[in-house]
Amino acid sequence: MRQVKVLIVEDSMVFSELLLRSLNEDPAIKVVAVARDPYEARDAIMAYKPDVMTLDIELPKMNGIDFLRKLLPQYPIPVVVISALSDKVFDALQAGAVDFVAKPTPGSPQQLDTFLRNELPVKVKVASTARLRNVNNTPFIHREYHEGGGSEERILAIGASTGGPEAIAAILKELDSDIPGTVIVQHMPAGFTEMYAKRLDRQCMVHVKEACDGDRVITGQVLLAPGGDRQMRVRKDAHGYRVEIKEGPRENGHCPSVDVLFKSVAKAAGAGAIGVLLTGMGVDGAEGLEDMRRTGASTIGQDESTCVIYGMPKAAYDKGAVQYQEKLSDIAPRIYSLLLQT
Repeated sequence: MRQVKVLIVEDSMVFSELLLRSLNEDPAIKVVAVARDPYEARDAIMAYKPDVMTLDIELPKMNGIDFLRKLLPQYPIPVVVISALSDKVFDALQAGAVDFVAKPTPGSPQQLDTFLRNELPVKVKVASTARLRNVNNTPFIHREYHEGGGSEERILAIGASTGGPEAIAAILKELDSDIPGTVIVQHMPAGFTEMYAKRLDRQCMVHVKEACDGDRVITGQVLLAPGGDRQMRVRKDAHGYRVEIKEGPRENGHCPSVDVLFKSVAKAAGAGAIGVLLTGMGVDGAEGLEDMRRTGASTIGQDESTCVIYGMPKAAYDKGAVQYQEKLSDIAPRIYSLLLQT
C-alpha cells in the first residue's frame, strides 16, 4: 500500500512534534518533512514532493493565506489547514486549501486525543484524493431572475462536506432574495458554522444565519445547521416549515448529517422541495436524496469534474437519486429553471 507523503508546516516545535507522531502512527501516512515557515515549506515541496501539506495560518515571515495564494499556482498540492476558531480559515479555503481541521482547545486532553488520533489523519487521507480546483476562476456572473421563488410551500435543501464551503458560496451568490426558504448542512466543527453563516450573509443577496431551534423556513433566508452534537430536521406545521435542532446520534459518522436533514425534508415537503448534494467524501446525503426523489422532489447532484471529492454525489447518483447532474456553475440556473416549471 502506497503511503500518503505529508509535509507539516507549523512553527511551534511542541505542536509539530505532536502532529508528526500522530500522522506517523497511521500506517497509511508518512511525514516526509517538517517546515517552520513558508520558505522552508517551499524548499521541502521541491525536495520531497509531498502528496498533502498541513498548514498553520499564523506563521513567521509570511502568513499561511498569503503563502497559499503564492504557492498553489506554482505547486498545486492538497492543503489541510489547521486553525484555531477564526474566520481566517475561510480565507484559506478561498485561497485554495482543500479542507481544514479545528485546532484543539488548550487544556482539553480528550479534544487533543480526538484531534490527533482521528480528525487529523482522516482529513489528510481524504485530502490526498482531492481534485484541486482552479483558484483563479473568473467569478460567477450573477443572473437576474424575475419569476419563480417566493412560495412558502417550496423549500431548498443543500448538503455538502469536503470542498463544500466554496461550492455553497458559489451557489448562494447567484440566488436572489426571492428564493424559497433554504436549509443547509455543511460538515463543519462547532463555532465555525456561525462564522461561515455571517460571512455568507455579507456576500450574498439572501439572508444567511446559523439556525436555531424553532426558526421558520421563509423566503429569502438560508438556515445553516450548527456544527457540534445536534441534528437539524425540517418540520411542517400550520404556519409552514420550521427547523428542529436537537441532540442526537451521528448518522454516517456526522452530526449534523445531510441524510437526517434530507429525510426530514422528504417527509415534510415532498414534491415541494428541491434537493442539492454537493462535493464531499462518503455517502452522507445519498439515502436522504433518494427519499426526496421518491416523494416527488427535484434532485440535483454536483458532477465529478467540479467536485473536490466526488463521493457523496456519486453515491447518490449510483442509487438513482440524482435527477440532474450539473457542473457547479450550472446548479443555481438549474434551481431557478425548476422553480419556474411550477
